[in-house]
Amino acid sequence: MKYLVCLFISIFPLISIAQDDPRPPTRVKDSTFFRKNDNKGFDSKGKNPELSIEKYKIISYQRDSTYLDTTLSIQKEYRYNYLRKDNFELMPFSNVGQPYNSLGHQVNRIQYYPRLGARARHFNYMEVEDIPYYNVPTPMTDLMFKTTFDQGQMLDALITFNTSKRTNFALAYKGFRSLGKYQYSQGESGNFRASFNTSSKNDRYQIRAHMALQDIEGEENGGLSNKEEQFESGNPDFDDRGRIDVHFSNANNKVLGKRYYLDHAYTLLRSKQDSTGSRKTSLSIGHAFNYESKYYQFQQSAQDDYFGDVILSPIDDKSTIKSMMNELSFSFENKTLGKLKGFAQYFDYDYFFNSILTTPSGQIDNRLAGEELVLGARYQKQLGPLSLYGTGMYTVTGDLTDSFLDATASYKIKDGWLAHAGIHSSSRMPNFNFLLNQSEYLNYNWQNDGNFEKEQVNSLRVGLTSDKWGEVEVQYSILDNYSYFASTATQEQIDEGQENGFIQPFQEGNSINYLKVKLRNDLSWGKWSLANTVMLQQVSQDSQVFNVPSLVTRNSIYYSSELFDKAMFLQTGVTFKYFTSYQMNSYNPLLAEFYVQQNEEIGGFPMLDFFINAKIKQTRIYLKAEHFNSSFSKNTFYAAPGYPYRDFVIRFGLVWNFFS
Repeated sequence: MKYLVCLFISIFPLISIAQDDPRPPTRVKDSTFFRKNDNKGFDSKGKNPELSIEKYKIISYQRDSTYLDTTLSIQKEYRYNYLRKDNFELMPFSNVGQPYNSLGHQVNRIQYYPRLGARARHFNYMEVEDIPYYNVPTPMTDLMFKTTFDQGQMLDALITFNTSKRTNFALAYKGFRSLGKYQYSQGESGNFRASFNTSSKNDRYQIRAHMALQDIEGEENGGLSNKEEQFESGNPDFDDRGRIDVHFSNANNKVLGKRYYLDHAYTLLRSKQDSTGSRKTSLSIGHAFNYESKYYQFQQSAQDDYFGDVILSPIDDKSTIKSMMNELSFSFENKTLGKLKGFAQYFDYDYFFNSILTTPSGQIDNRLAGEELVLGARYQKQLGPLSLYGTGMYTVTGDLTDSFLDATASYKIKDGWLAHAGIHSSSRMPNFNFLLNQSEYLNYNWQNDGNFEKEQVNSLRVGLTSDKWGEVEVQYSILDNYSYFASTATQEQIDEGQENGFIQPFQEGNSINYLKVKLRNDLSWGKWSLANTVMLQQVSQDSQVFNVPSLVTRNSIYYSSELFDKAMFLQTGVTFKYFTSYQMNSYNPLLAEFYVQQNEEIGGFPMLDFFINAKIKQTRIYLKAEHFNSSFSKNTFYAAPGYPYRDFVIRFGLVWNFFS
């Protein structure tokens, strides 16, 4: 396999030079759909126009606006999964809804404040930044369906509609259940979202809000207990994965959260519109409110030596956080100077357990609570081909946070080239489960709020994007006080299977230097295309605590064509994914966290998927044979030590849009 990777890298430049047109075939426009609208869609003059797909707008948390895209592309194939995101930098476990191991790290922070923890159960948890808003002329429905692994299905359904020209509502629910191929690995989740946005007739007052109710739950089996004889040996008696022994059969964990979010603003002063419809100057006052209650719970009906000694059995560990954020802001916008927003945030948090715990090593408190007062500013400006955007925050009072700066600049070069650069600097405490944890298992109790330092991230990123040749991005980061979990077990205890009985949080005292280079390039020859994504990583560190593979590559070769007098658009091909072997982090189901291990290297195996995708009107149909090479390769494919990746399976589904 190493030779295959080297061969690909060596011929890649030659392919790029030899091709006629590096862009894969695609439709110039979305499957634009026009029809007369009798009473719901309006233009700026209040008339009923013909409708097109571009009028169905999706508005992000950052207020960037895109329109509904019903095309079929290789990027849609990459996003057709449980997360509905491109999971190139993630390694999924065998069942849907289980954790993902990391092949690359996104070290730049999005949230300013620490989180609950249990990060392995949060991949499908939708934060404030993940909730979109809509502006549609008529009701629109988006349905995404996909099969899972035995006794279950997955459905993500959304309906959005307008009650007037300026008021839009959206209701959405994403749910799944999957039994899984291995014993005691069942997963299920539900994500309900409701949102609305509206504005007054004169556009002075604007408001948007959402509610999110989410629960993500799964059985935990601790991984394979006899992987050498029952899995790696290839013994046909265990081709039925349900016959393979696992560590335990009586444990599960879950995350449950509810959130209420409100963001509204009123324009105090504004000038008249010019001939282009924009205003030279405006002054607005705004307010944002966010309340969220969330808990993480691990339950086990009886003690298991896998996690060590217990204080009390059965095990029912539960950590809860309740947080409230209020933000008051003033925004000044000028056509020449740009848009400047100054704000003050008040953040109140309460992270707690049921009672104070006394252990042989001392007392463990049951609560971390406090307030943070933060001042900040955001700036945005468009200067011809140059775009500037930046956010800065500074904590006036509070113990959790310190400062935050994230700034980007992009420049549009002629002939479809775009250059961009950015800096990021942030300082805050690690997540709450690093600082305080209580458990019925004796060794999982700690309190570090007095001796852990704030984690610091400083990074610089630059990139170049071309419509023809793809993109390249380079990011260099320096991490200080990096927090991680690791086991203090001796080698003898590890050999006896007691590694998870000695998990503790740590901070690395020395700086970690992390370099990540990511390249994407799409090639085509007639109706054939080759999509390439390659990530190169290098880490400089004194201790081996920040582990990533040096190379991750994903390459798809596929065929695209119109069929049946252009009634159907078809794409079919094969995707190859590979990453070099490295000391991949292990998974701890009690904490729902990954921890550093230095005893086993994982990787160096290929993953091949065959897919057939088709588009008929606004319906995209997906059929995939996942990891089909596992049927004739060695059983060395793992997503984490003791946790195999999935075997060959055929799955199908669709994405369907309705318009009323």
